[in-house]
Amino acid sequence: MPAKNASSPKRAAVVINPAKAAGSDLRGSLVRLCDTQGWAEPLWLETTEEDPGTGQARQALEAGVDVVIAAGGDGTVRCVAEVLAGTDTPLGLVPLGTGNLLARNMGVEIADPVSAAYDVLNGTERTVDVVRSRFDESEDENVFLVMAGVGYDAAIMADTVDSLKDRMGWLAYVEAGIRKLPGKPVRATITVDGRDPVKRRIRSVMIGNCGRIMGGIEIFPEAKVDDGVLDLLILAPRGRLGWLGVVAGIFGRGKNRDESAEYFQGSSAEVTLHHEQEFQLDGDHVGTGKHLSVRVDPGALKLRM
Repeated sequence: MPAKNASSPKRAAVVINPAKAAGSDLRGSLVRLCDTQGWAEPLWLETTEEDPGTGQARQALEAGVDVVIAAGGDGTVRCVAEVLAGTDTPLGLVPLGTGNLLARNMGVEIADPVSAAYDVLNGTERTVDVVRSRFDESEDENVFLVMAGVGYDAAIMADTVDSLKDRMGWLAYVEAGIRKLPGKPVRATITVDGRDPVKRRIRSVMIGNCGRIMGGIEIFPEAKVDDGVLDLLILAPRGRLGWLGVVAGIFGRGKNRDESAEYFQGSSAEVTLHHEQEFQLDGDHVGTGKHLSVRVDPGALKLRM
């Protein structure tokens, strides 16, 4: 990393998904913003299909910038965070995607990317947890910041129509969710913090680091992004009216003991499936498998906001 002159202006890197960019004027607007706030011209790094953000984030670290701004959706944010986690370089958020779940959970400006960038340049730092995950006992590790899912919710992410996302925003996920409601449960064993395993016939297991999902629904009411704790939700609807039990379990949490929707908390968890299911991380479909292990890494990422 190059040495930084103490008298030189601060510099940001912008890792941007060009497919999400809000018009061709955004770069010019951010350059002008940096100039007016006393920052140097930002390092502009565009993601590609082959490299959705990790390589660009490493390039930003090597350049010795003061903050790396992830300008895109949750996928771009996740890729940049994977590189920045465990370093002293903070992450800034300029939401340009459909979900923007981390930004929404953190109260970041969603509708105005220039305003969000202003808050990064003039904000303060706080630390948040990241969650490290492995699929099918692979040596490769991936991080997520918002939520991981196995089964039904991951199938929604895999089957959401891109053209509908462009026209309808997050409602496109609702359309996919309705289409994916029919389906067969799969036998699963879930272990939290090494305690006695829970065995269920599940449609989905969701693991949250934040509370809110699409549409502002607070699916994990007790989740905090900096508490060092994971929140797990097991969805196991039974019978023709099973999904009603799921809805009741989510929105009436603590008022029933129905196994249709069960909550657990811990610092690590494992999910083992009898048949392959879809997996997702922060809304990105990442394939199919039979085993997922996760562990929280408390305070591993700095956010500037």
